[in-house]
Amino acid sequence: MGILEEAHNLKVVGTGQQILVLGHGFGTDQSVWKHLIPHIIDDYKVILYDNMGAGTTNPDYFDFERYSTLEGYAYDLLAILEELQVDSCIYVGHSVSAMVGLIASITRPDLFSKIIMIAASPRYLNDVDYYGGFEQEDLDQLFEAMGANYKAWCSGFAPLAVGGDMDSMAVQEFSRTLFNMRPDIALTVAQTIFQSDMRQILKMVTVPCHILQSVKDLAVPVVVSEYLHQNLGGESIVEVMSSDGHLPQLSSPDIVIPVLLRHIRYDIAI
Repeated sequence: MGILEEAHNLKVVGTGQQILVLGHGFGTDQSVWKHLIPHIIDDYKVILYDNMGAGTTNPDYFDFERYSTLEGYAYDLLAILEELQVDSCIYVGHSVSAMVGLIASITRPDLFSKIIMIAASPRYLNDVDYYGGFEQEDLDQLFEAMGANYKAWCSGFAPLAVGGDMDSMAVQEFSRTLFNMRPDIALTVAQTIFQSDMRQILKMVTVPCHILQSVKDLAVPVVVSEYLHQNLGGESIVEVMSSDGHLPQLSSPDIVIPVLLRHIRYDIAI
């Protein structure tokens, strides 16, 4: 096993010809896809990996400078595809990993037949003529709370992000993976994500994009999905799902999995 496989806990499952790559969002790891996996392993070869900084990865490998921008994660993704000799894949990116997929696709559009984005946002901060959902003051308070008492912050943030009942399995699951992160790494990753602005690169994306969004999401207002649709350089399609929360594949699998499968199997009709 090479250093890359070990660092990212790379897993390849399934028997299909077509390759599906799953990228998870902040505070989770590849286990966030557990409800989807049983539905795809008969038809696809599925590549699972953990983003550097996830609680399942070795914190010694986390390079604070490399991961101060989303490009660091995009280079990791390209390195994984190269290591596994992938020449074309369908990429499913949740939250920050959706943006990571877009960045990677600008460098190597040939590697991606399409990108499916769940709960994606190019910018979380409000701006002139742009509604991202947060003011700088909100983010400063968020970072301060994370730095002051990470465990307490996790307990408060998990139910808000998942949008579920405190006792739900999805909230417990997200609390677990969030709490597994080393606090200083979690804060750095959160700052990199929440302060990022990817609006300028959208027009450079030529790969077809499927934008999936919960009707209610604490981190990403529904208008953001429409903004992506209007500004991406290639073909795109939006589907707003009746799910609630930022991790709908975990909290509302009965709603989300059929939608995901449809977008994985079918391309955008011209």
